[in-house]
Amino acid sequence: MTDPRNDMAGSPLPDDLLPDAWDEVRLRQALTLVALGKKPADLILRVGRMLDVHSGLWLCDRDIVISGRRIAWTGPAGGWNGTAERLMERPDLAAVPGFGEVHKHIESSHLTPEWEAALVLPHGCTWTCEASHEYSNVDGPGNLDFWLAHRRAGMPAKIFPLPGSAVPPTAYEGGGGYYGAREQADFMATPQVAGLDEVMDWPAVWDASNPSHDRLWGMIGATFAARGVVEGHAAGMRDITEISAFAAAGMASDHEAWTAEEVMDKLTRGLFVELRPHSLPDMVAGLLEMGLADWSHLAICTDDRAAQDTLAIGATDHNVRLAIKAGLRPETAIQMVTLNPARHMRLTPWVGAIAPGRYADLVLLDDVETISIAEVWADGRQVSHGKEYLLGVPRIERPERARASVRLPRELTAADFEIMAPDGRASVTAAVLRPFHWEDDFLTVSLPVQDGIVQRETAQTVTKFSVIDRHLDTGRVARMFWRGTGPSTPGTALACTMAHDQHNIWAVGSCDAAMARAVNTLRDMQGGWALVREGQLVATVHYEIGGLMTCRPAGDLAREMEHLYAEAAKVDWMWEPTSSPRWQPGFPERLAFATLTCAPWRWVLVAPSDDNPSGFVNVRTGETHPIVW
Repeated sequence: MTDPRNDMAGSPLPDDLLPDAWDEVRLRQALTLVALGKKPADLILRVGRMLDVHSGLWLCDRDIVISGRRIAWTGPAGGWNGTAERLMERPDLAAVPGFGEVHKHIESSHLTPEWEAALVLPHGCTWTCEASHEYSNVDGPGNLDFWLAHRRAGMPAKIFPLPGSAVPPTAYEGGGGYYGAREQADFMATPQVAGLDEVMDWPAVWDASNPSHDRLWGMIGATFAARGVVEGHAAGMRDITEISAFAAAGMASDHEAWTAEEVMDKLTRGLFVELRPHSLPDMVAGLLEMGLADWSHLAICTDDRAAQDTLAIGATDHNVRLAIKAGLRPETAIQMVTLNPARHMRLTPWVGAIAPGRYADLVLLDDVETISIAEVWADGRQVSHGKEYLLGVPRIERPERARASVRLPRELTAADFEIMAPDGRASVTAAVLRPFHWEDDFLTVSLPVQDGIVQRETAQTVTKFSVIDRHLDTGRVARMFWRGTGPSTPGTALACTMAHDQHNIWAVGSCDAAMARAVNTLRDMQGGWALVREGQLVATVHYEIGGLMTCRPAGDLAREMEHLYAEAAKVDWMWEPTSSPRWQPGFPERLAFATLTCAPWRWVLVAPSDDNPSGFVNVRTGETHPIVW
């Protein structure tokens, strides 16, 4: 076998988009010579100030020497002894590193990666650790290629995928992907893969009798073997003994903390904590009050944010502004989206600082306190001016599995959503859930029977909820009754192909025929949202890629969503409180998260299987139960 190190010096430099280890060696050999002034650079970018995130200090009048997509040298203006093709001066701007996302589901933007990059780059976000268990559950075999395709096509935003541990989310589900030790070992051979996405099924980690136990530990072991990072998901975990067990199991992080006290309990047991925007202000204020002196073990993460929200409030820049308003120094807040996450994810050779060897990703600010962005640079070139993205978006041909992910073998009818009563009954007892029902036991109600079919009862805020398999080409339908959600308006239903984390179709409705029409609409358009009101299809939103994303500009998607919201405002939506404080009255968009099966969920409705024909299961124990009796 030929040694790949031979004859490197005389060969052309490799492409720097997705380098492997030996490409990286050759690139760095060339960078070394540029830094020494022995080879010319492409550009000197001269800025008025530059933040050194390692020390938290501002350095005045700095030169950033760029060769290709990388930084070769930094130092005082005029201090480099080499030559460059161009000098560009920005004396009134302050340079900070490109912002990074330590934990984000790009799928939650509902844009394909190249369009999401065009949306967030002007907001300073140049790299993302993609928590990919969403698309993994749609197209497990094609997941890695999906996330790297935009980079191969030349987009300057970097994605570091973390294959999903939750594929499937529990042993009681199955869909478009299955990952175990072998699959994770293969993923970890790709340099861009940073580790294992959030381990969500904590009961399966500690309980050897759980049917997912061996699969999860196999993935954890394969990640350790490659010195990758095992991301955690410790939702609802408050007890310090359980937190200790979680850390002992090798989980490196958590992004589910809700209070400053919980954050401190997790920090002091070695967990890297990723703060999310919805609780960020309170937790920053609380940690400051508690006297936290070292913020290097924390990062700020977006987790989930729809494209229309990014258009309205921003991306990572919005998160940084929240932290500053809550009392953090701008320098500390910037470290929490640059160096801190890069260190945690072991990505510091490439991102996280304005330093030699890293990609030339820079955010140029005209006001540091407000994180006012004048320009963003990525891969050594300017990619935005103000909020305007300056480059083109490549056309990427997605594979058939991505474009035809809603696999229903036939159209559904109203009969598919009927729940039959035992013979001769005028009423039944029904098992009932609420959205975000985290209690140990399900609820029960008495419901009337008409012509042998169990009926909804609006007076009890009871409607019908359904999960339909869209991955295995079975078209199986699970249905039961839920409380505190769904429409009371007659002839009305809402359906969606985004259903965390298995992403089967869910539908909620006041009418079986309306539910069937909404689901059939999703089948025809290959994913998204469908709203039927009083028997008429009144709004759709297209997620034609994987049933989760669309391949078009953010503004086009936002307009469709606004139309959906406007039509949904004409519906009477039932509501009552539940376990989650984030479950609010009105259009129940958050139902997309109400089919989760990770802790702290117990009883859930999943797509039917041979082992569980009704789909109603306790994901802690595997216990099943009749829907009506």
